[in-house]
Amino acid sequence: MSAHFERAHLLLQQHRPEMAEAELRLALAEDPDAPEAHALLALCLSELERHTEATEEAQRAVSLAPDDSFSHYVHAAVLSGRDDYAAAGAAIAEAIRLLPEEPDYWGLLGGVRLSQKRWQDALDAAESGLRHDAEHEKCLNVRAIALVKLGRQAEAGRVLDVALRQNPDNTLTHANQGWALLEAGEPQKAMEHFREALRLEPNNEWARQGIVEALKARHFIYRWMLKYFLFMGKLSDKAAWAVIIGLYLGNRVIASLSKSHPAWAPYLQPILYLYLGFCLLTWLAYPLFNLLLRFNRFGRLALNRDQIRMSNALAVLLLGLAGALVWLGFSSNPVESVCAQETAWFFGLLMLPVTGVFHCEPGWPRRLMTFIAAILIGCGGTKLGLLFFATSTPENLTLFKTLHIVFMWGCVLSPWYLNFLAMVTPKKR
Repeated sequence: MSAHFERAHLLLQQHRPEMAEAELRLALAEDPDAPEAHALLALCLSELERHTEATEEAQRAVSLAPDDSFSHYVHAAVLSGRDDYAAAGAAIAEAIRLLPEEPDYWGLLGGVRLSQKRWQDALDAAESGLRHDAEHEKCLNVRAIALVKLGRQAEAGRVLDVALRQNPDNTLTHANQGWALLEAGEPQKAMEHFREALRLEPNNEWARQGIVEALKARHFIYRWMLKYFLFMGKLSDKAAWAVIIGLYLGNRVIASLSKSHPAWAPYLQPILYLYLGFCLLTWLAYPLFNLLLRFNRFGRLALNRDQIRMSNALAVLLLGLAGALVWLGFSSNPVESVCAQETAWFFGLLMLPVTGVFHCEPGWPRRLMTFIAAILIGCGGTKLGLLFFATSTPENLTLFKTLHIVFMWGCVLSPWYLNFLAMVTPKKR
C-alpha cells in the first residue's frame, strides 16, 4: 500500500473524510486500478453524503476485485448509507459468502435488517456474528435493538450492560441504552445515557433524537403518545396500515351504531370524540411538544433544523387560529362572524398538511407534500380573499365553492396521504 493510502486509512479512522479523500485521490493517481483505494474512497464519499459518487467508487472496487469480500462489504455499507436496503442486503450477503467468519459483515447485515424492520432476521445476523466474536460491539448493539423491538427488553438490557462494561465510552451503546429505557418508560434514566452519548460524540444524531423524545416524555400526554409511536415503529408498513385502517373502520362502526341506536349515543359519542382527539394527537403531538421545547433552555439546543421549522410553522398557525377565535368572540354582525369562522377553519385545518411536510423524508416525498400544502394554502387563501374582498357574483360564488371543496377535502384527507408519504424512505443521492 502507498503512503497516501495508509494516511487516508488513518484519517478515516479519525473521522476526517475530507482529508482522507485528498490522500486517496493521490493514491489513485499513482495506481488507478487499486481496488482497496476505490473502496476506501467510497467510504469517504459516503460519510460526506456524496452518495452517487460513493456508489460509483464502490462498484468500481467490486469490478476490480469481485472475489474480495471487503469490496462487497464497502458496497453494502454505501448502499445502506443511501437507504437502498434491498441492494445493500444482497451486497453484504455476497461479502458473507466470501468470508463468513467476519463479524463486521454480520453486524452490517443486522443493521440493514433493522432498517427494513425485519427484527428476527436482524437478531439472527447479530447472533451469527457473535458466534465468531462474542464481544463484537456492532453485533451486540444490533442484537440489543432487535430484542427491544421483539419485546424482549430484559434480555436487551443485559446485552447492553455487557457492551457498556466492555467499552463504557461507546457512544452508540449509550444511545441504544437510552432508547431501550425510553421503550421501558424510563425517560429520566434514558436522558443520562443520551447525555453521555452526546458528550462522547456531539454529532450523534441517534442520541440527539433520543434526548428530544426523552425531554418531551416528561409530559404525561406525550409519554402515552410516545408509547404509541414506538409501538407503530415496531410494525412493518403493512401492519401499520392494518392498525390505521382498523381504527378507522372501528370508528365508522361505532358512528353507525350511534345513529341506528339513539339510546346508545350518549355512551358511544365520547368514544368518537376520543378517536378524533387521538387522530389529531398522532400528528400534532410531535410538533406541539417540539414547540414547547423551544421554551426549555436545553430542549431549544437539542432540536434540529427540521424540528425548529416544524414548530415555527405550527406557532404561526396557532397564532392565526387564536386571532381568528378572538375576532369571532368580538364580532358584532353575522357577516363578520362568518369571516372569522372561515379564518379559524383556514388556520386550524392547515396544521396537519403544513406540519406534515416535516414528517416526510427529504426527497420526493417531502417535495410532493410541500406542493400539496402549497396548493391547499393557495386554495384556502384565495377563498378567504373572495370572501373578504370580492363582490357576490355567480362566477365568484362558483369559484368560492370549488375552492372550499378542494381545501376542505384536501385537509380532511391529509392524514391518509401523509401516512403513506411518511412511510416512504427514498434513496439518497
